[in-house]
Order: sequence, then C-alpha cells, then structure tokens
Amino acid sequence: MNQQNLAADIWNIADTLRGPFRQSEFGRVILPFAVLRRLECVLEPTKKDVLAQHETVKSSSIDLDLLLPATAKATFYNTSPFSLATLGSTSTRANLEDYVSRFSANARQVFEHFEFGKWLEKLEKANRLFLVAQKFSTFDLHPATISNHEMGLAFEHLIRKFAESANDTAGEFFTPRDVVRLVTTLIFATDHDALTGDGVIRTVYDCAAGTGGFLSTGIEQVGEWNPNARLVPYAQELNAETYAICVADKLIQGYDTKNIKLGDTLRDDQLRNERFDYCLANPPFGVKWEAVQKEVQAEHVNEGYGGRFGPGLPRVGDGSLLFLMHLLSKRKPVNAKSKGTRIGIVLSGSPLFNGGAGSGESEIRRWILENDWLEAIVALPTDLFYNTGIGTYIWVLSNNKAPERKNLVQLIDATGMHSPMPKSLGSKRKRLSDEQIAEVARMQAALVDKGVSKLFKTTEFGYRRITVERPLRIRFEATDASVASFNVATSDVHAAAMESVRGAFDSIDAVLKAAGIKKLTKAHLKELIVNMGSKDPDAQPMRDEKGNVMADPDFRQFENVPLDQDIHEYFTKDVLSHVPDAWIDESKKDDKDGHVGVVGYEINFNRYFFRYQPPRALVAIDADLKAIEDEIAGLLGEVTE
Repeated sequence: MNQQNLAADIWNIADTLRGPFRQSEFGRVILPFAVLRRLECVLEPTKKDVLAQHETVKSSSIDLDLLLPATAKATFYNTSPFSLATLGSTSTRANLEDYVSRFSANARQVFEHFEFGKWLEKLEKANRLFLVAQKFSTFDLHPATISNHEMGLAFEHLIRKFAESANDTAGEFFTPRDVVRLVTTLIFATDHDALTGDGVIRTVYDCAAGTGGFLSTGIEQVGEWNPNARLVPYAQELNAETYAICVADKLIQGYDTKNIKLGDTLRDDQLRNERFDYCLANPPFGVKWEAVQKEVQAEHVNEGYGGRFGPGLPRVGDGSLLFLMHLLSKRKPVNAKSKGTRIGIVLSGSPLFNGGAGSGESEIRRWILENDWLEAIVALPTDLFYNTGIGTYIWVLSNNKAPERKNLVQLIDATGMHSPMPKSLGSKRKRLSDEQIAEVARMQAALVDKGVSKLFKTTEFGYRRITVERPLRIRFEATDASVASFNVATSDVHAAAMESVRGAFDSIDAVLKAAGIKKLTKAHLKELIVNMGSKDPDAQPMRDEKGNVMADPDFRQFENVPLDQDIHEYFTKDVLSHVPDAWIDESKKDDKDGHVGVVGYEINFNRYFFRYQPPRALVAIDADLKAIEDEIAGLLGEVTE
C-alpha cells in the first residue's frame, strides 16, 4: 500500500461520520486515530516485553521513562494491555481513554493537543466510536510497511482533503515535497563535511513547522547522501493539531520531542537561546501580524539589534520578513567549532520590493545585503503550492559565504522549469522533477552567470532616493476683493500699505515694492499668497523671509540614484537637462551614513529577467475577432430559430 492508497482508505472512514459530524469536523476525528494506529504499529513488536517489564517494576520507584523506551525500542512506550482491536464494544470509550492515558508523556501530549477526549465523547454519543476504532485497527501502519516519508505524505494528503471539505487553507500547514527537496538541496549541498564525514551531527530548525515535512525531508536527504551523518530537528509550530502530527512523526523517527515547541514564534520564541547549523521555513504568505504587534514592536524598541527585529518592521499586512529576521537571529558564529548557518526560506514576491527607501522592508533588505548574508534567490514557477498559484521565491542565506561569493548575489529564474502534475491537487498544477531540481542546484553550485542565472554585486540592489525640488512660482493679482481679504486677515500696518496697491505682479518683490513694504513675516507671506496669489510657470520664483527660493510641493519628485553613481552627476545628466530650475534638497539625508539621499534596497526580478514579447500581428487578432463574431452569430441563430 502506498501513501495515496492509504490516505484514500483512511479518508473513506469519514463516510461513517456523516450525519452526526459536520464535514469541518472529520479531520479532527480521523487524524488522531491515524496517529494512534501509527504509534500502535510501531510499538506492536515489543508490546509483550514492555507489559512484562512494567508488571515487574510498576510497584517500585524506578523511573519508567529511563527503563521502558529501551525495551520498546522507541523513544516512547505504552503500558496498557489494550489495542484498537481489543477495546470491546461495551466499554469502548473507557478502555480507549485508559489506553491513551498509559502512553509515555511525550506521546500522550499528542492526543492532548488533538483534544482527543472531547471527540471520543462525541463519537460515543453518536454510536460511532467502536466502528471507527475497528476500522483503524485493520491498517498496517508499521514503518516496515509504510515508511516515515510515505506516512508524512499520507498525513499531508489527509489534511489537504479535510481542509478542502471544510473550505479551509490546508496549504498553510505544509510545503509540497518537490519544493522542500529543492530547498534542502540548495542548503545542504555545500556542506561537504556533513556529506562525507563519519559521525557528523548537525542541527536543523523550522520556525513554522506545520506537520514537520521540511524537517523530515531534510533528515531523509542527509541520510541518503551520508548514512553516517545525523540531523537533529528543532521546531516551533502555532497550530496544535499539526504540531501534534509533527511530534508524533519525530517520536517515531526516534528524536527527542522536547525540541519541538508549540506556540507563536513571533510572540514567544521558545528556543530563544538556541543556534542552528541549518534553518528551513515556509512561513505563511502575506499574513497580518497585528495579533503579535505589541510584542514585536516592544522587542524592536527595547532590544534593538540585540533582539530579533533590530533593522526595522515591515507593514502589518505581511509578516514574512519578521520570520526571515527571526531565522537570521538563529545563526551560529563562524569560528573553529562552527561554520556558521545556512538558511532556506520560501517567500512570496512582496518581500523583494515592498516598501521604499527608509521603510521597514527596505531597511531589512539593507541589513541583509550590507552584511553580505544573501547568497541566492530562486524564482519558482506559479501553481506549485496547494493553496495559491502566486509566484514564490526561495531565499538562500549564509553568514559564511564562500570566498568566490563574497559581495555577490545569484538570481536564478526557474519559472520556466516545471513538469505537469498527473492530477491537480488544489491550486498545485505543476511540480519540479528530480532532473529540474538537480539543474537548479547545479547552476547555483557552479555560480552560473548567463541565461536564467545571473550574478549581481550586493550594491546593485541599492539606491539613494534624492528629493528634487522646483521653485514655487506665483503671480499676484491685487484687486479690491483680494486686498480686502488680505487686510481682514492681517489687520495691521501692512493692511494700510496694501490699500493703494492694484494690478498684476509676476513676483513678490514687485508687490512689496509697490506697497513700500521692506519685509514680510512668514505668516504675512502666507496670507498674501492665499489671498492674492495663483501659480504661474512664467512668474518669478518665490523666496521666503530669509531670501531662500521656496519649493513647490506639487512639483516635488524623488529620484532613485544607483549606489554606484554620484548623485550630483546623475542629477546634472538626468534631471537638469529636462528641468533646469530644479535642485536637490540636501537636508534630506540618510539616518545611517549621513549622506544626502535616503538609502533603499529592492530586488526587482522582472527588471533583471525581462523578456520582450512582441505584440501579436494585427492579422492574427482580426482573425480571432472574426472567429468569435461568427461563433456569437451562430449561437444567436440557434436561439432565434
């Protein structure tokens, strides 16, 4: 039985729940039973030995957690004589509750997070409990029959099916395995010691773990490349049910589940003091972080760069860059004991370019690029994910880049590299084949700089936003009405001076000369403009009370000057040649380096990989329109017959 057949058979059990249960509840019943049967099958070969040893030591003070896992040949155990097949039809719920309660604490918590007891009560009231238990007892879910990888896929398939039936967002909880495989290949392939050494141990962390697919695939891949290397997983997950599946999966694989945490990573980092060799994540796309805004802003203000969010905060509408900064806070220092940290994270397109110079998003990109942590970004095809068809990107980061990669970023446009799915799964209509994954990895490893792979200096993504001003030009018209309005507004000596002034003036100096006024205050100047002025491109530039040319805010523009260009040379060549009266507002300076112009960073993939598509020939367009007209005429003819 493969994972697809298994998932289909388990899904069919949901038919027994129709009526007493809503479709949205099917998954909350079926998933914990699937986990229970999986754990039961793992323990089945040693069950008699565990029960016998437990009987021997149960009245002693021996810590069962130190003794029974070795007997069970697993990291967990169960001391109940029951199984799903032997619960009985009369006291099914009591026996099943006893069965679950006698798991070791690390496995028992899985069912607590599923709120299993609540669903057992509802199943009993609906007279479905014994039937469901009996159906699950027939599945052979031992790892020798269904591998951990296949079981993980089966769980993900079930979650997706249940979520679709409840109109929910299944894709939030797991990443398609072809995408995961590409990410792990890009991250692990450069660690030659882990791939060839004996007894090598590495740590891997996922801050939005879902069902743990990223971790499982990473563990499997390193095991394939080097059976003598060991990858130790760490994770945190927000959703209790997917967390439970992740914990169960890692229990079966023999890992210490104390490293798998439940909770909101952005609000409460439960692995705060840990640092990792690898970080992998696919945080939710475009999700608002207003629920944790208070805690995140407090950390940003109070801890600065000593915390996770020192560089800045993105807009509340998308928290993707918060997860990226969180992962960067987990980097190991580069020294004799550590080669630093490699990070692979899947993000949507918005973190590449959202936010102008000085914004939180731009400052985060600046921090990353100026520290030279960004190694590569791979643009993925659309329609790769279960719950969205948007374009996505893999960011590869490292705080120990190879010498040949220093101050360089590699961009790979893999949007055209995909294979069709035999059958669409939600929004997933495309997949990455093993050959396509290998091709992307080869380009990345070889630092290819042609075609769909290009190399850029980190500074090429930066620019200075200069503020370009043009003079405020106002013509003044002194009429009976405008002079009267000015006099009412000022009611002082200037009012008397303006009484005899009439006519049109192309500058403020001409008005003041006619009135015999030597100088106006800022307030008087404002009133004069409001009551007598109107903009005129042929008028003389206005000057303030200090004699400085005043800027017209309606003509204010911003120019993004590449970092490797002198702003004055750029201004002379590209601005003054078009608007000779413009100037740079040199009071607008960057907060960090103090130079004129605010520094910004963005990575615009479309600009670097733009492919010109010539418009279709008019003859072809006309032919299509004619065909549509004929089709419409034919349909109308059928209606009128």
